[in-house]
Amino acid sequence: MRIEDIKILKGPNYWSVRRLKLIQMRLNLEELEQKPTNKIDGFLERLENLFPTMYEHRCSEGVPGGFFMRVKEGTWMGHVIEHIALELQTLAGMDCGFGRTRTTGEEGIYYVVFSYMEEDAGVYAAKAAVRISQALVDNTPYNLDEDIQNLREIREDTRLGPSTGCIVDEAQKRGIPFIRLNKQSLVQLGYGVHQKRIRATIASTTSNIAVDIACDKEETKALLETSEIPVPRGTVIRTEEGLKDAVKKYGYPLVIKPIDGNHGKGNTTNITTWDQAIKALAAAKQYGRSVIVEKFITGVDFRILVINYKFICAALRTPASVVGDGKHTIKELLDEVNKDPRRGFGHEKVLTQITLDGFSDKMLEEKGYTLETVPAKDELVLLKPTANLSTGGTSTDVTDEVHPDNIFMCERIAKIVGLDICGIDIMAKDLRSPISENGGAVLEVNAAPGFRMHIEPAEGLPRNVAEPVIDMLFPNRSKGRIPIIAITGTNGKTTTTRLTAHICKTAGRKVGYTTSDGVYIQNQLLMKGDCTGPLSAQFVLRDPTVDFAVLECARGGLLKSGLAFQNCDVSIITNVTADHIGLGGIDNLEQMARVKAVIAETTFKHGYAILNADDDLVYNMHKDLECNVAYFSMDENNPRIKEHCTNGGYAAVYENGFVTILKGSWKIRVMKVSEIPITFGGKALHNIMNTLPSILATYLFKDVAIDDIKTALATFVPSPTQTPGRLNLFDFKNFKFLVDFAHNPAGLELLCDFVSKMDGSPKVGIISGTGDRRDEDIRELGRISGKYFEEIIIRQDKNLRGRTAEEIVNLLVEGINESKKSDIPITIIYNEKEAIMHAYHTAKPGSLVTIMCDVVAEALDVIKDLKEKEDVE
Repeated sequence: MRIEDIKILKGPNYWSVRRLKLIQMRLNLEELEQKPTNKIDGFLERLENLFPTMYEHRCSEGVPGGFFMRVKEGTWMGHVIEHIALELQTLAGMDCGFGRTRTTGEEGIYYVVFSYMEEDAGVYAAKAAVRISQALVDNTPYNLDEDIQNLREIREDTRLGPSTGCIVDEAQKRGIPFIRLNKQSLVQLGYGVHQKRIRATIASTTSNIAVDIACDKEETKALLETSEIPVPRGTVIRTEEGLKDAVKKYGYPLVIKPIDGNHGKGNTTNITTWDQAIKALAAAKQYGRSVIVEKFITGVDFRILVINYKFICAALRTPASVVGDGKHTIKELLDEVNKDPRRGFGHEKVLTQITLDGFSDKMLEEKGYTLETVPAKDELVLLKPTANLSTGGTSTDVTDEVHPDNIFMCERIAKIVGLDICGIDIMAKDLRSPISENGGAVLEVNAAPGFRMHIEPAEGLPRNVAEPVIDMLFPNRSKGRIPIIAITGTNGKTTTTRLTAHICKTAGRKVGYTTSDGVYIQNQLLMKGDCTGPLSAQFVLRDPTVDFAVLECARGGLLKSGLAFQNCDVSIITNVTADHIGLGGIDNLEQMARVKAVIAETTFKHGYAILNADDDLVYNMHKDLECNVAYFSMDENNPRIKEHCTNGGYAAVYENGFVTILKGSWKIRVMKVSEIPITFGGKALHNIMNTLPSILATYLFKDVAIDDIKTALATFVPSPTQTPGRLNLFDFKNFKFLVDFAHNPAGLELLCDFVSKMDGSPKVGIISGTGDRRDEDIRELGRISGKYFEEIIIRQDKNLRGRTAEEIVNLLVEGINESKKSDIPITIIYNEKEAIMHAYHTAKPGSLVTIMCDVVAEALDVIKDLKEKEDVE
């Protein structure tokens, strides 16, 4: 078996618009294509022994053990690998259940698709599943535990921590989108101008000064002390001499900790001897020159959480420990504690496994204990100096026991420090009475407090502490979204995108949009090149100046990675024609339509999918949609349009020389086609077609008025600035040069139809073929060119995409020779710039030269330079 390719899908995709995290593996079974599982001796038994938990996989049988039934009957190895990849992740604490295995149409080659929680873990599981399957086939031993542990470690290294994760989960429940901005805990909630950011539990609303204060323990303590908040007596020291003075002044027991530490790092508590104090000083100084020495307050450790300056909850924290029974050693007691099913690796479960370290050794040594010591019955043996859950500590919810005076004090502390998300550590015998009366004290005020102890306490009620965070960041149930119009299709996407964005900009919106030429933020080109994939869309949605997104979405990015957004407000499907067939597993027009339909299927239920009623494949997409549907057509008498509007629907049509919006039985004539520049007086039929969904999509937004649409249509001029590479006409002294990006048969047919209506003779075509297209598609380009052009120059793209230049030229010439004309002069010049220069120098007076450009910007630069030189002369 051989893995040919692995793709990580991160949004709505070809396989599912609801399962947003999928691994797509292209797997070549090689010789195993001839050996289903029932023909491999002992395969089922070895699989059952290695994965007994896979009995729960129901598969298509729909009952427990269903997958094993399929293996017994005989299934192919791709199907087995799908299930192993899912089970591996589940065993590593990532419950994944969706999978599909489908043939690619090539013998022995399959797409194995399965869900993941963390993408690195998903990729690892894909590769491991192939290794495991091969070992099962070969009947060789395999160390499954190693893979599971590796997956656990990958999960812990890459996933959002429990605090950040619970905030993101709460946001998603409310329909607030999120973008992870790095591999750690920096996350954007919402899009564009409405976005907020969090890093762990610090929010974009959190005061930087407050965080600085909280990180300086001595400054925090001074502020609280002057505000009559009970705090331990203490001082800041740097040397052993200072330590001696502090011991003399405050006496034992003491606490020593770094002045700017966090998460208990470098802290030592309950110091009762000089030797302990010296070691504690050294431990604290690993985190900074200055350390705090203060009186150790007896009692238990509490954490109070205050969000948006309101008390939310409280927890009692207990460090990792064991309780003696008078019979078993500390090691035996620890092993028993770690058997608790609630304990797991890292943050995978409510509690974390307790692992011993240097702090544990020191604490045992100070008591004169070793791991073989048998503690007395009910003796509490602490194994960690702090109560952090990540080191095996436990928490108990005590929210309902907190005295009103303590609540008032904690809300006041948050205001004094200025922290809108604030964790307050208190040492006291309990919180049922005011700590000012029971001898308790406030030990620390924490920025970025951990939420795990509250959302998953070992005892007591879990608290949804993410809810008040989201309430604070997005008041009034705001979803933090900006409007999104998503556009796809075979031809016309870019012009439709640009015109739609222009209308929105004319209406006063701050628009970000993506095209095959680049990414624009408020008409500023910020990224160049083909930017129709998810990274470019995310670029727009991340931009804090954008309040409206218009996103061109091509098949390539969708197949490779999925969509960057989960939902759009309006989707436009322009058409589906033969282009890119045979690439990425898409072998026919029906499959291509399925790819394009993903964009329509992401439309909000309250939104609109705008479909081409003149294209059967596009029109039929309405059958699977849950959103509203509107149509556009070049024929107002299209029966589909008539039926839809009779039922009160919306449509846009070309009728009596106007682009018109139909609203039920009402007709809103927007503008005469002859007055719309990109239609060239109505000659460019494909641009009339591109105008229709643009006006309809923007009309559906109530803040875009018809007058805005009219103004935008009148000011959207075909030019290298507004429509680069789309019908850019240059008037030279003796001839005209037309530049267009037409690159497939349907696009070239529309371009040539326009050219045939224009003045100019002879009509010269500079054409090329794209190497990764089918032979028949390249020949068709030649046939169309031969039908319309009187002279032809064949050039080549920079990237031949798997073919030789000679192959492409021969296919084009074959197509030209199959056209009705057989005496067309053909010149072959491989380099695009040289082909343009040749056409320029040999152009006959009155001729019209049309170029299908490869790299739009470069071709335009060459022609603009020639035009400028001519104008100067």
